[in-house]
Amino acid sequence: MRQNGHSVETIAAWVLALLWLLPLAYSLWSAFHPSEYATRFDLTASLTLDNFARAWRQAPFARYYLNTLMLVSLVLACQLVIATLAAYAFARFKFFGRDVLFALVLVQLMIMPDVLIVENYRVISALNLLDTIPAIALPYIASAFGTFLLRQTFKSVPNELVEAARVEGASSFGVLWRVFVPLGKTTYIAFGLVSVSYHWNNFLWPLIVTNSVKSRPLTVGLAVFGAPETGVDWSVITAATVMTMAPLLLAFLLFQRQFVQSFMRAGIR
Repeated sequence: MRQNGHSVETIAAWVLALLWLLPLAYSLWSAFHPSEYATRFDLTASLTLDNFARAWRQAPFARYYLNTLMLVSLVLACQLVIATLAAYAFARFKFFGRDVLFALVLVQLMIMPDVLIVENYRVISALNLLDTIPAIALPYIASAFGTFLLRQTFKSVPNELVEAARVEGASSFGVLWRVFVPLGKTTYIAFGLVSVSYHWNNFLWPLIVTNSVKSRPLTVGLAVFGAPETGVDWSVITAATVMTMAPLLLAFLLFQRQFVQSFMRAGIR
């Protein structure tokens, strides 16, 4: 019975994997082949990079890439600093109401960002930040998820290492920088992948607070690029889609081991 159950789980996993890969396979096929092969499969079809060149010429993708890189870098930098300090405090310092405050931080995980769109828009508008990169980033600079992951990592650090650093004269921030941060490397990589992928793919909030090329990220630019009124050429659209998702896919393939290991350790602790 156990073996049969394992076989069923394996088959189900393969089926789900294939279903997940089908859109990616179609995008790659259509992007690297002429338009006439976008909706039919032919092994003799010639390969081409013209779709990527046409997509790059038809929209300011260079500006979209720059905006997106600035956005994810700004959000990730703020999240890492705030989450590191908060996790360090929750994991290593004892103060009144610590557990209650940490529970309140975790409440953020239960609130969908879309629920706060109206209030966030009012705040951003009052700050006169509409149609800017900080307008997209500001609601996300504190991450309860990152705080939770790093807290779990910091709690597992042996006290002997902390005491050794104290003996050498390290301050609280010195202990954090010399002991906790290096030991949390895999967690930082895993959280970085999650944060970058989320904000790289985020669509609704950037769509609401941006209205020009100067601040529009890739997701919004791709939606405008693929709008029906601009004409639908699936080969060019899929080429643009591949250009958009390629950096994330490459990053995951490079760091998938650290990504999986970090979440496994966080779940065990």
